[in-house]
Amino acid sequence: MESTEAITLRTGEGDPIAGEVKAQLCQGCHGAQGNSTEPLIPKLAGQYSLYIAKELRNYQAGVRTHQIMNAMASTVSDDDLADISAYFASQKKMSGRSTAENPVGKHLFLQGDRSRGVIACVNCHGTNGKGRLPGTAMFPVIGGQHKDYLRLQIFNFKQNDRTNSASGVMNKLTQLLSDEEIDALADYISGL
Repeated sequence: MESTEAITLRTGEGDPIAGEVKAQLCQGCHGAQGNSTEPLIPKLAGQYSLYIAKELRNYQAGVRTHQIMNAMASTVSDDDLADISAYFASQKKMSGRSTAENPVGKHLFLQGDRSRGVIACVNCHGTNGKGRLPGTAMFPVIGGQHKDYLRLQIFNFKQNDRTNSASGVMNKLTQLLSDEEIDALADYISGL
């Protein structure tokens, strides 16, 4: 069980109560309380509010492109963005189910591969993928996210179709991974 202080830090400056009403705009795709059931639509439940706000601003600015998200984000004011982000951040963190034992994904997530310069995911995303730094927009909660969504985003970073990670770190790291390793990582992380 998370402490009230941890949840407050995760929600940031917005008003989660006001955000609940404003987030109805998002729930058609992202689900009630931010728990999407669609494999390619991300879960937002328990995600850091600053990260959600950063991503929405990236859609508003065209840094990230998705036909529906760019259109939806363009309708959201800064105040609404803070409240919506706080609402989703205040929800119970997303959870997932592992499909099978996954030693490759587990090893890369927890230890990386120093011989190739692959830094372990745990360093930024925390032991269980639930994040390490709630007061930052740089490192999102990824544990329990949909496997298909994770796989797509990792491939997008690898192919430089997505370039909005801090200092391009995700683009650099994913270049070092094989397609099979990306599949293994997505599977492992989704089960956390």
